[in-house]
Amino acid sequence: MSTKRFWTFVALLAVGVVALAACAPTEVIVTEEVIVTQEVVVTEEVIVTQEVEVITEVEVEAPEVPTGTLVRAISTFPNSLDHPQAAERQASTTDYQLYDSLVWFGEGGKIEPQLAESWEVNEDGTEYTFFLRDDVVFHNGEPFNADAVVFNWERASTAGFEYSYHWETASNVEAVDEFTVKATLDSPDALFLSTVADNWAMIPPGYFEEVGQEGFDAHPMGTGPFKFVEWVKGDHITMEANMDYWRGAPKIQTVTFRPIPESATRVAAIQTGEADIVTRLSSEEAQSLLGVENVKVVKYPVERVYYIAFNNLTTGVDQPTMDAKVRQAMNYAVDVDTIIAALFDGFAEPASGFVVAGELGFGNVEPFGYDPDTALALLDEAGYPNGFAMDMACPVGAYTHFEEVCEAIAGYLGDVGIDVSLELMESGQYWDLEANKELPPLFGDSWSAAGGEAFRRLTGALGGMDASYSAWSDPTIDDLLAQIQATPDQDARAALYGELQEYMQEDPPFIYLYQPVQFEAINTRVQGYDPLPFEGYDLFDVFLVGE
Repeated sequence: MSTKRFWTFVALLAVGVVALAACAPTEVIVTEEVIVTQEVVVTEEVIVTQEVEVITEVEVEAPEVPTGTLVRAISTFPNSLDHPQAAERQASTTDYQLYDSLVWFGEGGKIEPQLAESWEVNEDGTEYTFFLRDDVVFHNGEPFNADAVVFNWERASTAGFEYSYHWETASNVEAVDEFTVKATLDSPDALFLSTVADNWAMIPPGYFEEVGQEGFDAHPMGTGPFKFVEWVKGDHITMEANMDYWRGAPKIQTVTFRPIPESATRVAAIQTGEADIVTRLSSEEAQSLLGVENVKVVKYPVERVYYIAFNNLTTGVDQPTMDAKVRQAMNYAVDVDTIIAALFDGFAEPASGFVVAGELGFGNVEPFGYDPDTALALLDEAGYPNGFAMDMACPVGAYTHFEEVCEAIAGYLGDVGIDVSLELMESGQYWDLEANKELPPLFGDSWSAAGGEAFRRLTGALGGMDASYSAWSDPTIDDLLAQIQATPDQDARAALYGELQEYMQEDPPFIYLYQPVQFEAINTRVQGYDPLPFEGYDLFDVFLVGE
């Protein structure tokens, strides 16, 4: 091991959240806090003594072999570790530690090579030829090659999974030779590579054919940095380092994912050391952890929007919400700013639509704002001067303060005469009902998107009967999304997103709520953890101090 280097610096203790600094994979910064006093000149005549925080940083090398156990607490119970079936982001980012795709999102959302070393696109953008790595094996020792890619496409695109449509973006996938594969599209798709990056998780064909879907669900395998060990439903999921990983072995020996829906319990877990990383904390919980020994708080903006969906596919048919004026009125009726102030301490922004800040084409419209008088006038114009009654559902424990958000929305709608019967239900049951189009005419949810564009959020929530978690269909939206998908020029695509945002305010398929700031807490022994705006993360370079 190289010689350790030591240095110190003085930093004033700030009221706020400490941002996580990315560390090089071979280095670690360990902080040790002590309090000292110093004299500060307030005026020329007055000198006071105040306490300041002195932090000693020690730089050491990362372990040469996988070491230690990292425990990550998540807010939901994953429904599946088979990636095309994972219902929501906490499930998919858990299972993705087992898998790789052909490409992946690098810094700033840039598409980077993963199982494909490089790729070529034909002139009209309908053929993608991927040149694969020749040194990759699945967890069971099967070789990864072009035939494996073909198998994965055939399996996932025809299985009728919740996210099979992400594989259907290619109309054909064929092996050119052992390590070259060509994907053919019916029409140009400007977002094809980002769809592949977020969704095309590779699994071993021979193993799947041997054990079938049920056997794979019980013991999933991929090519990723960690291998499946066990899943005790309702308690934990355990993975271990893949010593044969094509990038080299990861730095952590064991990773345990613990579903803890109650955020207060997650806070207790990070304080006691029972968890090393806890997710989806409220701002109050994050602030309560400032200054706690061995805990660092992470704050980052999330490419995610929260909303109340209107259902025009099943339960909402023939309901008052089929009228655009009613849906506009319900947006005006909800005081999103007060919800943000009261429940999130201001750490969120009102959503103006389904394209959020930081994504391509954002900014063409403003949030509806709180205007109950306008809401009442629109309801009167629509023929509902005395309001109406409607059922609404929301998931419990899935998102920070979301139950309280839904209760507040029911109250605001009641103020303009809309009598909402709200049902709160366990998130796993909730997403099963959502996938089956069995939720009531109003229901709350949240959707993230990766890659700096809102396209997959839009298609997922607005894809009609063909999209598992959609509750809405509109031919104008369908047409605009098709144009976005077929437009490779980024500026032209941004203009189409702008046009779509304007239409979705005139004819809103949602009550638009907010784009949050995400809070997580990590034990200071965890190094190199750098969450991405879509709540993704790569544990390959993460390691632990003091193991």
